[in-house]
Amino acid sequence: MSMKIVECHISAMPRNMFDKMPEVSVVFEDGAKKRLFDYYPDEISFSESEFIGLTEAEALNLKFRKDKAFLQS
Repeated sequence: MSMKIVECHISAMPRNMFDKMPEVSVVFEDGAKKRLFDYYPDEISFSESEFIGLTEAEALNLKFRKDKAFLQS
């Protein structure tokens, strides 16, 4: 059974082109912490609440769907 995400943190948005891209980090039900991915905020966006209750696979699929929608627009 896959663990659900109980906490999520999205790092700060870049202030200039040299800053790191925002990273999505989560905490699972068992207390394990993991950095899931970074993303380009000029293409897609997330809120921390979107990840609560998802599994890791579901969270990665959420990013995939948003990337795909952006590329197809």
